Amino acid sequence: MRLYFAAPLFNPMERSFNADLTAELEDAGHDVFLPQRDGVETVDREFDSEAERMETIFELDREGVVESDAVVAVLDGRVPDEGVMVEIGIAHENDVPVFGLKTDDRVFAPDETLNAMIHGALTTLDDSADALLDTVESRTE
Repeated sequence: MRLYFAAPLFNPMERSFNADLTAELEDAGHDVFLPQRDGVETVDREFDSEAERMETIFELDREGVVESDAVVAVLDGRVPDEGVMVEIGIAHENDVPVFGLKTDDRVFAPDETLNAMIHGALTTLDDSADALLDTVESRTE
């Protein structure tokens, strides 16, 4: 299965978590687009401006989402990463299933684990990496 890994990637801990879970998915035989590894860093050219670099990031990641069989979306935090939310929206509007992963206890509101709009765009929601791996495997059978 071709997977797009949507997750925050702005500190070493996040990038390490993403790389570790991606390795597990790849060890299970999946082809994973990991933006921190497979995104703008793979473009072999200089950008004339920051705006051009950001547009390239958007287009590469959008294409990665649309060309995937499913998106794995890390939703940790009281409010999930805004880039992940855009990736979920793109997936949802292109009929790409979204497998959510929320491993921490911070919540949107006391009675809501996630904002209803995020919840509505998800195909599944797991609370551990092991459960997510099981979900992905069950979808490939």
